[in-house]
Amino acid sequence: MNYRVLCITDRSDLPETELFIGLKNAGVDISVICNPTGKYYERLVRSGITAYDLNLNTRLSLSGIRYLKQHLQKHPYDILYCFNNKAASNVMIATRGMNFKIATYRGTIGNISFTSPASLTTHLHPRVNRIVCVSNAVRDHIVQMNFLWKKVPSDQVVAIYKGHDISWYRQPPADLSEFKLPQNAFVVTFAGRNRPHKGIDYLIDSARYLPSDAPVYFLLLGRLENDKKLRAKIDSSPFKKNIILAGFRNNAPAIFAASDAFIMPSTKREGLSRAVIEAMSSKTVPIVSDIGGLPELVVDNECGFVVPPINAKAIAKAIMKLLKDPDKKYRMAQAARDRIKNDFNIATTVANTQKMFECMIAE
Repeated sequence: MNYRVLCITDRSDLPETELFIGLKNAGVDISVICNPTGKYYERLVRSGITAYDLNLNTRLSLSGIRYLKQHLQKHPYDILYCFNNKAASNVMIATRGMNFKIATYRGTIGNISFTSPASLTTHLHPRVNRIVCVSNAVRDHIVQMNFLWKKVPSDQVVAIYKGHDISWYRQPPADLSEFKLPQNAFVVTFAGRNRPHKGIDYLIDSARYLPSDAPVYFLLLGRLENDKKLRAKIDSSPFKKNIILAGFRNNAPAIFAASDAFIMPSTKREGLSRAVIEAMSSKTVPIVSDIGGLPELVVDNECGFVVPPINAKAIAKAIMKLLKDPDKKYRMAQAARDRIKNDFNIATTVANTQKMFECMIAE
C-alpha cells in the first residue's frame, strides 16, 4: 500500500525520532516538519528522512500557517500526523478546504473537553480522523467523555505506546559520591517537573513511616530547589538529612541505574511516564501510584509496586519491602527491564503506527 505521511512536531525526542526512522525503514514514505534546534535533529537528517525546518511557537502562528499552506499545496501527502497542540491547531487552519487524513497525538489525561476551544481546534476538531493516545488510560478518558449528545467514536481513538529500546539506557551507573552517601545507603530516586500532581509531598511524607534507623536516602532530580514550600516540607521531615535536592540532571538514566528504587507518586494526569520507562530500562525497581498509565507499565509485585495514590504510608511500605529483601529487589529489577524490552519496545510502536496509517487510508 503506497501513501505519503507528513509528521509535524517540535523538538523531537528520542522515541519520536526513532519512530520516524523506523517507519521509513519499514517502507513508509515519510517526511517531517520540526524545530531544527532539537537534540536529535541531526540523527533524523542522517537517517535520510526529508526534514523541513519550522518552529511553531504558538497555537496561532500566522507565518507558520502560511508556510504549512504553501508546503501542503506543493506536496501530495495522504496523512498528516500532528504531535502537539501547536502543530494540530495550525494544521487545522492551514488545511481548510484541503483533503487530508489527520491524526493527532495525546500524551496526558485531562485538559480536554467538548467545552474547551483549545480542544475543539485540536484533538476534537471534526476533521481529525485519529486521536493517538500514549496509553489505554488516556484512550479510555477520551472515549468516556461526553457533552449533551457529543462523544468521540471509539474507533477514532487508538492507544499506541511510545516505544523505547533498552539499549538507549545501557550507560554505566552514575557515581553518587558527590552526595556523600554512606556505603549501606538505600537510594530512592524521583525525577519530574515541579507540579502538584506529581505527588512529591507524599514522597517526602513517606519518610515519616520509615524506621528511624532505616538507611534510606531520597534523591530528588529536577528544578525543585527554588520551591520554598517544598524546602519547608523537607526541613520539617524527621528524615530531612536524607532528602537531597539534586537539581536538574542530563544523566538521569545513569542516576536511576545507580539507585535501588524509583518512585513516581503522581496523583493524577499521568499518561505514560518516560522517567518510569527510563528507570525500568536501567534495571531500577519502580514504585508508582495507581494513576493513569502507570499501572500499565508496572505489573504489581512482579516488576515493581503499584500503590494507592495520595498514600505516603503505602510508599514507605513498598520501600521497606525492597530494603529487607535484596533478592526480591534483584528479581524485580530484571523483570522491570524485561517488561520494557518485551512490551514497550520501539519495534511494536512502529508496527502499530503503520497499521493505523493503513487503516486510515483504507477508510
